[in-house]
Amino acid sequence: MTTTPFGRRPVSHVMLETQASVRNCPSTQVADKWRLFRTITEARPVLGVSDRALAVLHALLSFHKPVELDSESNLIVFPSNRELSMRAHGMAAVTLRRHLAALVEAGLIVRRDSPNGKRYVRRDQEGDVKTAFGFDLTPLVARAVELEQFASAIRAEDLSKRLLREHISLHRRDIAKMIIFADEQQLDGPWDAIRERFSPLTRSLLRSYDKEGLTALAESLDDLRTDVEKLMNIHANFDKTNGNDVRNERHIQNQNSDLQSDLEPGFRKDQGANAGTSWNNAGERRDEGAVYYEVSDQPLHDGGRLPPKAFPLGLILKACPDIVNYALRGIDSWSDLVQTANLVRVTLGVSPDAWNQAVETFGRDEAAIVLAAILQKGETIASPGGYLRSLTDKARTGSFSSGPLLMGLLKANQQQQDARTG
Repeated sequence: MTTTPFGRRPVSHVMLETQASVRNCPSTQVADKWRLFRTITEARPVLGVSDRALAVLHALLSFHKPVELDSESNLIVFPSNRELSMRAHGMAAVTLRRHLAALVEAGLIVRRDSPNGKRYVRRDQEGDVKTAFGFDLTPLVARAVELEQFASAIRAEDLSKRLLREHISLHRRDIAKMIIFADEQQLDGPWDAIRERFSPLTRSLLRSYDKEGLTALAESLDDLRTDVEKLMNIHANFDKTNGNDVRNERHIQNQNSDLQSDLEPGFRKDQGANAGTSWNNAGERRDEGAVYYEVSDQPLHDGGRLPPKAFPLGLILKACPDIVNYALRGIDSWSDLVQTANLVRVTLGVSPDAWNQAVETFGRDEAAIVLAAILQKGETIASPGGYLRSLTDKARTGSFSSGPLLMGLLKANQQQQDARTG
């Protein structure tokens, strides 16, 4: 039977829905009241009730003597305001009424008001309850399954947030220590940029984030850690190979063999007998009968070498695609290429001295092109460091140009692609 509140309190949709759920509650429904109260406490954010309201609910449950709430029995409790206030830790009457109203609006209890608004019970001659007016706890039993679902969702959400906080804390610690290690060891790499990206990710307290904020922060730290570990792995590989490569560098530097055929395969294929062709200091070809690779109409400089940016960046990446795998954020500009080449030289075991001499001779951009080509040649080069020194020496005398080297790699890549598709 539908009941309405006493006095000025209006009927609401929640009251009607809650009473309908009470009427539809199976007669065999039973729940442990204190376990159910714990479930409600966990589901509190979904239900929208305060901790003070839950203290009032706890007091109401204490007036029902059995531990189990059985839908077949009478679940109406009818304490006076005084007794209810005492069990709610001395809560003031005005505050008590406000929280009782919140429990009703949350659909956790139903008011069963008497004609005069008083709470009391009428019993038969055997002492059994015949009629009671007060607060009906049956909605708790009727909604037990729903409340457990709410609590499970909250527990899953809390677990997810705890795991995210752990994930973030570990990333913060590990990244910070790797940056400190890089500073102490003076490792090469864009560590200033790494610190700039890391600083804003460490400022906020994690408890101030919701799940979406934690997820976004974790993703940013994941990306940063990937970049940091890539840098650390490059230096770890360098430590393993540096000793042997330095010895190989010295060995190859002392060799007098002609490296032209190994350096410029595309050039060798087309030039025939003119293997010694190069540019002179006046910017003129030494052998007018040889075949050359014209990349642009820009004037020559620095001993006859073509300006590095005469080569489109896209052409360089097409000729040397392997270098893209070492880029932190892709290669979209010349500065990206130079930065990536500086990392690649560590991977290849090229000493800082060999790299600095190449930069001094070629310029930053063309040195990056040459190193990308060395990487692309892969295992065909025994010592990348010695190879780079040899190319640098040739460039000083005007006998090396990066154009034929790039064209040779382009042809080799195209032949490989044709072989795969054919």
